[in-house]
Amino acid sequence: MPTKPLPAEDLAHILTQAQASFASLKNANLFITGGTGFFGHWLLESFLHTNAALNLNARATVLTRSAPAFTTKSPHIATNPAITLLEGDIRTFAFPTEPHTHILHAATDSGGSQTARPAYELAESILEGTRRVLQFAQATGATRLLYTSTGAVYGRSTTLIHTPETYPGAPNPLLLQSSYDEAKRMAEHLCIAYSANTPLEPVVARCFAFVGPHLPLDQHFAIGNFIGAALANAPIHIKGDGTPRRSWLYMSDLAIWLWTLLTEAQPNRAYNVGSDEGYTIAEAARLTAATLNPTLPIQIDGIPNPAAALNSYVPDITRAKTELGLAVTIPLAEALRRTAAWHSE
Repeated sequence: MPTKPLPAEDLAHILTQAQASFASLKNANLFITGGTGFFGHWLLESFLHTNAALNLNARATVLTRSAPAFTTKSPHIATNPAITLLEGDIRTFAFPTEPHTHILHAATDSGGSQTARPAYELAESILEGTRRVLQFAQATGATRLLYTSTGAVYGRSTTLIHTPETYPGAPNPLLLQSSYDEAKRMAEHLCIAYSANTPLEPVVARCFAFVGPHLPLDQHFAIGNFIGAALANAPIHIKGDGTPRRSWLYMSDLAIWLWTLLTEAQPNRAYNVGSDEGYTIAEAARLTAATLNPTLPIQIDGIPNPAAALNSYVPDITRAKTELGLAVTIPLAEALRRTAAWHSE
């Protein structure tokens, strides 16, 4: 069954907030990886909406493993005349012959998927895919490249409630579960290394956690599981003690941030992307229930240990705020309502 389009109010919100960024894409030719995923749908639908609204005459080539599958899944995107589907593997795709001005490299397996295959395969896929995209960027003469990285490159601080871009921490490279984090960290460096002595201007978006339409409700995303439970009228079950702190940025804000970073951010620089409004997992579960299904029971298996080290995965977004004027505009409760409504329709 084809996926539903994004809510009109979200597309209008993105257009209003990122209009200046989009205006700089007049007659641009974009190359987008990861266009079939969670981020990709938001990037492509907001691009198409704004492209038509502002008469930008821009185009986008979208790399996909299967053009027929993507067309079946999202015909409202794939059949738009501004979209060209390029079928291929991220590690080996054939370079399009026409020049491209901007590249959004948003293709990667989620870190939660790494248990499905050997750790080295995940790491190699991220690195080889990024290298191939960078080789294409050089070949096509692109001037701007946005790489969607992750806040996981910082490792896990036990002292910081909000993590800034200047934090020198890192994942433990000797742990198998660090394969995703370490590969994304190295991919950031590849972007900077490939841009040396070339016109390419890479920008790194270190993305944290997000909520919105297209978020899976049955995978490793805690907030998605909570929404799924609320919609199914099933208890929210937290296997831990509920004390880790997390934050969630609504996807229309994410799209605004990513388009702004692509067009306006300083090159060779990383920016945290996410909400700085942190909640414990237990607080987020209670907010989800209160917002969507107030009678829903919540089961927390663990007992909080006051002596336990801090576990906070929440970004400091001062750099994005001060340099680019970006902000969190959709509160979490409203984000939960919009996500649930889209899944319920």
